[in-house]
Amino acid sequence: MSDLIETQTYPWLLPLAAVAALLLVWLLYRVLSRQGGSLDRAIAEISFDRIEGLVIPKADEGEILIDYLLLTTQGLLILEVKDVQGIVFGGDKMQDWTVINKERRYTFSNPQPALYDRIAAVRQIVRQVPVAGRILFLDGAEFTKGVPALVCDLNELINEFGEPDKNAAKFKIEAFKPHWELIRKGALNISTL
Repeated sequence: MSDLIETQTYPWLLPLAAVAALLLVWLLYRVLSRQGGSLDRAIAEISFDRIEGLVIPKADEGEILIDYLLLTTQGLLILEVKDVQGIVFGGDKMQDWTVINKERRYTFSNPQPALYDRIAAVRQIVRQVPVAGRILFLDGAEFTKGVPALVCDLNELINEFGEPDKNAAKFKIEAFKPHWELIRKGALNISTL
């Protein structure tokens, strides 16, 4: 009975709460989709097909996981995505890279050697197609002491792998299609690993 009395006393409370909840959901969606939306748009702009979470045999032994494998007009592109916020200190010869932001300081292993392994594994399957790799840092990462090799941001990725002439792109992509299918056939089923 007290709930009924409160609702009747403050009839504006329920609509206000509903509007506040919708506003909160909308803001959360905008924050979370900002990075993912930009990434999806960039991938759509530079690639004509993609495989996410690809597992293939490693060049020497075992298996290797690839975040994104993209079919571009320049060949195949392996994309490793890093979503870090803050200043990043990293270099080609450094074993660990450091991120410093307002909340904390932390390190992670240099991602370049693992990317080179991924490139070698893909090249083992498609020997006649160019294979490139990039470590993509999303918005929020800043390299103040120089950018290591194979590292880029979304704009650099689009500038390097984008194809302004979509008609010419179709011919280039068709040449890579048989090799792209080899990758699909060479992929391991994740559920059986």
